[in-house]
Amino acid sequence: MPLSSIGYFCFAWAMAACGGEKDIPRPVITQPTGPVDKNWSFETTPVWADEFDYSGKPNSAKWGYDIGGNGWGNNELQYYSDNISNASVADGKLTITARKESVGGKEYSSARLVTKDKGDWTYGRFEIKAKLPTGKGTWPAIWMLPTDWSYGNWPKSGEIDIMEHVGYDQDRVHVTVHTEAYNHGIGTQKGASKVVPNASTEYHLYRIDWTPFAIRGYIDNQMMYEFINEGKGYAAWPFDKRFHLLLNIAVGGNWGGAQGVDASVYPQTMEIDYVRVYKMVEK
Repeated sequence: MPLSSIGYFCFAWAMAACGGEKDIPRPVITQPTGPVDKNWSFETTPVWADEFDYSGKPNSAKWGYDIGGNGWGNNELQYYSDNISNASVADGKLTITARKESVGGKEYSSARLVTKDKGDWTYGRFEIKAKLPTGKGTWPAIWMLPTDWSYGNWPKSGEIDIMEHVGYDQDRVHVTVHTEAYNHGIGTQKGASKVVPNASTEYHLYRIDWTPFAIRGYIDNQMMYEFINEGKGYAAWPFDKRFHLLLNIAVGGNWGGAQGVDASVYPQTMEIDYVRVYKMVEK
């Protein structure tokens, strides 16, 4: 062994023997963390609302329509129209009606109202007072989708289900979110359900509070769901972009039609007393 190598070996041995290696700085590895809950509050006056204190078709300044009968990704049986027979306002309420009729090559018609480009928000409190349809095959929903799809197609950009109900499981109401990391397609869906007595004969208040820390779901102002931002990026939390509201009744489909469709129950309605959106107070 050359002398220089012997010298290096001895130096290294001496450093190790004296604990020199322990003095070498090692990298500090930290795990990402989510935001701190600042206990955000919400303004008391709505920044956007529809009280349905008029008659006719839904206010076109606030509502648009998704139209068509392509199954909507769930093998649904209805054709969504903009006909007043499927969505109308009278007596202080919005009525969405699913009918057994041939429209657009489908055996059922219904409506899917959207606030896209008329009401789009990042964070806030969302309150919808509603009375739900009943009967096997009905699938009403009050929910939110991303306006810009900034992170990619479903489920990458997220979905927020404020209220979902399927007619074959009467009075059980679901609150759910969908993301790339948490969705039913891979068996990781994050949701909760609660039995709401008289969900189809009385109005109940469906609400979410959406902040940078969490999405919390409420029924009649009682919290029954919480989805917390884990700080793991958009795959788990894509909820830092604009979303808009949707109101609809689907017929059949992968979930709504899981136990068949009873054609004899139609027409069926979802009645909306009001929709109110409150801005989050920044901290």
